[in-house]
Amino acid sequence: QSQLLESGGGSVQPGGSLRLSCVASGLTFDTAGIGWFRQAPGKEREAVSCIGSVNNPNYADSVKGRFTISRDNAKNTVYLQMDSLNVEDTGVYYCAADPYSVCGSYYLPGTALYNYWGPGTQVTVSS
Repeated sequence: QSQLLESGGGSVQPGGSLRLSCVASGLTFDTAGIGWFRQAPGKEREAVSCIGSVNNPNYADSVKGRFTISRDNAKNTVYLQMDSLNVEDTGVYYCAADPYSVCGSYYLPGTALYNYWGPGTQVTVSS
């Protein structure tokens, strides 16, 4: 009965910022890896970032230097700080949990390695 719930999405202009949150329940959060994904209309769901159980982050090339992932185990929450947003960042953002924490500093897993998913939150970047 693991559950994830995203929040913090919204509409911003290019160059703006948003901070997404993912709250988990029903799983051993401290040892889980958490990933952020996004899906634009008509496109495949893609990995954006992940953070492992030892607080090791990874990022897709498209967001490096602009997005920052972090976790607060006391709150069972993972955050995605998104700065310098551009129109290509538009999409539904999902968080997902991997109980085995495959995520590492040099490995950004795809969708197949995540067992649990939130319903998503919409992020829209437009002028």
